[in-house]
Amino acid sequence: MKNNSFALFALILVQLFYGVTFTFANDVIDGGYIQPYGFILFRVSLAAVLFWVFSIWTPKEKIDRLDYPKFMIAAFFGVALNMLAFFKGLQFTTPINGSVIMVTTPIIVLVLSAFILGEKIIKIKLLGIFIGLSGALILSVYNRSNNSADNVLLGNFLVLVNAASYSYYLILIKKLTNKYHPYTFIKWLFLFGTFFVLPFGYSELSSVKWSSFTPYVWFSILFVVVCATFATYLLNPLALRKLSATTVSTFVYIQPIFAGIFAIIMGSDSLNAIKITAASLIFLGVYLVSKNSNLQAAK
Repeated sequence: MKNNSFALFALILVQLFYGVTFTFANDVIDGGYIQPYGFILFRVSLAAVLFWVFSIWTPKEKIDRLDYPKFMIAAFFGVALNMLAFFKGLQFTTPINGSVIMVTTPIIVLVLSAFILGEKIIKIKLLGIFIGLSGALILSVYNRSNNSADNVLLGNFLVLVNAASYSYYLILIKKLTNKYHPYTFIKWLFLFGTFFVLPFGYSELSSVKWSSFTPYVWFSILFVVVCATFATYLLNPLALRKLSATTVSTFVYIQPIFAGIFAIIMGSDSLNAIKITAASLIFLGVYLVSKNSNLQAAK
C-alpha cells in the first residue's frame, strides 16, 4: 500500500481554501461589488482558462467519445449547480453557517457510495461521521447571523443543495479518475461548466463596475478563483486516486474550523469553550474515518 500522506495533506489544504473562501465570497457579494451568478461566471470561466493553459504541460490523453456525456453531467453537478447554489446561498446566510451546512456532504456521499460504488458501510466510519456532525451542529447553534436582511433558512437550504450536488460529483469523478488523469478531465469539466453557467451569470457580470473594486475585493475574488477553484479542483481528484469518496467528503468537517478561525482573525467572531469542544469533536470525527482501511482507494 502506498503512502497516503500527500492525499491527506491535499485534503486539509482544500478545506483550508474552502473555509477561508466563505468569508471572502460573502464580503464581495454582501458588499454589492458583484452578484452571485456573475461571480460564478467570472470564477468558472477564468478557472477554465487557467486549466487549459496548465494542460499544455500535463499528460495528453484521448477522450472516449462515449465519456463526453459523463463529463457534461459531472460539470453540471460539480461546477454549475454546485457553485450557483453555493454563492446564492451565501447571499442569505453567514459564512460559518454555510460551512457547517456543508458537513452534510459525507452523509450524502456515504449513501450514494453504497448504492452506486458498492462501498461497504462500516461502523467506525458511521461513528466518525456522526461525532463530527455533532461538533459541526454545535458550531451552527452558536453562529447565527446578526444581519436582519439575511434569510438564513433559505441560504442554508441552497448550501444544502450545493452539498448534495457536490456529493454526487464526487461519486461521478471517482469513476472518471480511474480511467483518466485528473488534469485531463478537469479542463473539460470547466469548459462545459462555463457554458452551463453562462445563461445565469452573463447579465450580472456585464453590469459589474470594475473600477469600484478595492484591493481587498480584487484579492478576495482572485483567491476564490486561484486557490478555492483552480487549486482545489486539482487537489481533490488526486486525493480520490488514493482515498475513497466517503473519506474525501468527510474532510469537509474541517471547514467550520477554518471558517471560524478566519472569522476570529478578521474580528467578526470570538473563541470560547463551546467552540473548542465542537472543534475537538470535528477533528475526532475526521480521525475515526481516516484511520480505517477505507483510506485506500475503493476497488
